[in-house]
Amino acid sequence: MDKQGELDKVAQEIAACKDCPLAKTATNQVPGNGNPNAEIILIGEAPGYWEDQKGIPFVGPAGKLLDQLLASIELNREKVFTTNILKHRPPGNRDPLPEEIKACQPFLEQQIEIIKPKVFLSLGRFAMSKFLPYGKISRDHGQGRIIDYQGKRYILIPMYHPAAALRSKQVDQQLREDFCQIPAEIKRLEKNLTLDDKKPRKSEPENQQLSLV
Repeated sequence: MDKQGELDKVAQEIAACKDCPLAKTATNQVPGNGNPNAEIILIGEAPGYWEDQKGIPFVGPAGKLLDQLLASIELNREKVFTTNILKHRPPGNRDPLPEEIKACQPFLEQQIEIIKPKVFLSLGRFAMSKFLPYGKISRDHGQGRIIDYQGKRYILIPMYHPAAALRSKQVDQQLREDFCQIPAEIKRLEKNLTLDDKKPRKSEPENQQLSLV
């Protein structure tokens, strides 16, 4: 089975999931879409109204802004994979609950394992917290890091969520500036990642899985 087939299988598992009540209130599941061979995976928080209607992530006003941001660094949806922490819309677009995040966690982990990206772009504080539990989006936005996740090393760049940029001109300006720096951040961290891979690895306690560069 190719990668797209494996991702389709995950989508079927999401459709059958009953580990939290969100599927009962949502119109459609929103597993994610894009390039199954992408080097960059964008991870948002949860589907909104338009995403819930169409079953595709980032298709509303925030999605239009995201498309502009990707174009500013010569990317588009066909070159990346886009998904969310939650795969069904929370009622009223409220914040994800811990038990909902936990229920959806296996699906995101499967998607990451299938796609094997090099870079995570986390959009918003909930997506950032999955990889950087003690992070603060107002402090850490735009700053790339190398992280250990599920026994592998990735580049993580936390970003403001496009929806937040629609509500604040200051956040909008900062998000655009941060996006423009993404290529340079990836290039910088790829060098460090290559150097780290050549060094002997020391065993680390499980609770020290994050490292800053």
